[in-house]
Amino acid sequence: MLILFDIDLTLVNTRGAGRDAMVEAGRAVFGKPLNRDGVDFAGRLDPVILRDLIAASGHKATHEAIAAARAAYAELLPGYLEGRSAPLPGALELVDRVNREPGVTIGLLTGNFEETGRLKLEASGFDPDRFAVRVWGDDSPHDPPRREDLPPVGIARYETRHGHLPTETVIVGDTPHDVSCALANACRVLAVATGYTDATTLRAAGAHRVADDLTDTANLAAWLIGE
Repeated sequence: MLILFDIDLTLVNTRGAGRDAMVEAGRAVFGKPLNRDGVDFAGRLDPVILRDLIAASGHKATHEAIAAARAAYAELLPGYLEGRSAPLPGALELVDRVNREPGVTIGLLTGNFEETGRLKLEASGFDPDRFAVRVWGDDSPHDPPRREDLPPVGIARYETRHGHLPTETVIVGDTPHDVSCALANACRVLAVATGYTDATTLRAAGAHRVADDLTDTANLAAWLIGE
């Protein structure tokens, strides 16, 4: 079995550190911060967010510009995370609980770039390498990348690691994007209302289970592993 966790506002709360650092990264590349007006961040992939920020700032979102902004973002992020990043209630405990279950492999499925996703996890008390399967926001084989492309990447990496497909794949996230990517790939999905989307909206999106947070460790772990 494979359980894939989102990062931002599912496992950790960085209080906007990632958003602020990404916007400020524009100063290093274009001489002033990027314009975030009208750009949605929640549940989206970092390469798509950066493209939109650069375009909204009146610049051409070339591969070179995105790469330069990505590098500046990674350099700035540790300073923004200091004192702002923490695990969400119950997140560390739930990850520990399901990771101890026989036959369960835990992983990440996130819109973050690898280097910045790791920084967020580490700043919040998680060891990124505990997640045996890691799928990042730029792992989509398509251009533009889509979140729906990511679960098959995780399943393929599980197969490479174990020599067989997972009996089941479950996705844990906080946005309708997490729900839709799970449903598009016949995965079960636990949606947690710890982000910007309320429980009613997550249920309407089709989540198989919705929780207000991750503090009901025993019951949520049992649901995740299918007991």
